[in-house]
Amino acid sequence: MKIAGARILITGANRGLGNALARAALARGAAKVYAGARNPASVDLAGVTPIGLDITDPASVAAAASAATDVDVLINNAGVSTYTDLVTGDLDTIRFEMETQFFGTLNMVRAFAPVLKANGGGAIVNVLSALSWFSIEGSNAYAASKAAAWSLTNGVRLELAKQGTTVTGVHLGVVDTDMTKDYDGPKLPPSTVADAALDGLEAGELEVLADQWSADVKAALARDPREFYGARIA
Repeated sequence: MKIAGARILITGANRGLGNALARAALARGAAKVYAGARNPASVDLAGVTPIGLDITDPASVAAAASAATDVDVLINNAGVSTYTDLVTGDLDTIRFEMETQFFGTLNMVRAFAPVLKANGGGAIVNVLSALSWFSIEGSNAYAASKAAAWSLTNGVRLELAKQGTTVTGVHLGVVDTDMTKDYDGPKLPPSTVADAALDGLEAGELEVLADQWSADVKAALARDPREFYGARIA
């Protein structure tokens, strides 16, 4: 899949990583970039086509699929982080994370799968996280929702292979965006992750590990959890 000449829809494209993905796609010669956002007026990037899109609202998703019938690459980037835990956290807040990361992504896949098929198959990119593979107190709802989105990615990859649609999962650590403004630690530039995601898409990779942290966490899955979590579960 080549970005040059492609028609791409990116969710959550009004800021952060979504905005960086839109910029990178334009720089690589995409023929059209739909920038999805709940408020399309908040999209201020020249060269894109703003489109109103709330991925948790099936009617909004259906309207976007009806309007953007030329799409051959779908990038599911939109997400939320409420910094909520599972045992003591508010259940409605936990459900909101799952509605966004899991069901919102699934809404987009289901609505755009026929569009991609009609346009030759194309590709889907799901922005996931290193937290797909581990948990951390203070963000366990987010980790659970990203783990579910990883499983979703693996599942729809199998289901859409027969129509020629490639499905790529992108895992990353902490990116320097509004979502992580209170995080006191190393952060990846959004442009670095955007380039890694598009490089992986063009190379036909099924899984992109955008940083060493993600690679190390995935490798740790083969080991005893006590080794990874240490004193926290000893």
